[in-house]
Amino acid sequence: MSLPPAPPLESESASVDGPPEALGTPDTGVESLPLCASADLVEGGLAVAFDVVYGGQTCRAFAIRFEGQPHAYLNRCTHVAMEMDYQEGRFFDDTGRWLLCASHGAAYAPDTGECAGGPCRGGLIKVDLTEADGVVHWHTSYLLKPLVF
Repeated sequence: MSLPPAPPLESESASVDGPPEALGTPDTGVESLPLCASADLVEGGLAVAFDVVYGGQTCRAFAIRFEGQPHAYLNRCTHVAMEMDYQEGRFFDDTGRWLLCASHGAAYAPDTGECAGGPCRGGLIKVDLTEADGVVHWHTSYLLKPLVF
């Protein structure tokens, strides 16, 4: 048994002159916000920090580059909810293979945020990123919003 087709979106049923993109898309509440130039994220190097509001609380997030791809997470260890970097922007261990919490030694995989060892309780909270035309963008979500002054 198949389901009946979904009713058309209001924007699809409206008469709109112009190119197809003028029909619009449903508002998902997701924004793409420029974070930094691609060159600012160096493989295994310093992170780029930025402020976000997650679940109504202001906190720091960080972006790094690992195996050529940008990744970002909330700067909050899952063991104890505190910032992880021992010096501003320093998250990688000496090998450049793991993200470390400086307080208690929890280790996380840079590409997934999953706990790799130590006293972590689950993985890091990921912030979605895209990279195009030399710019890295971060994406909001239902729980993740930009900090507004």
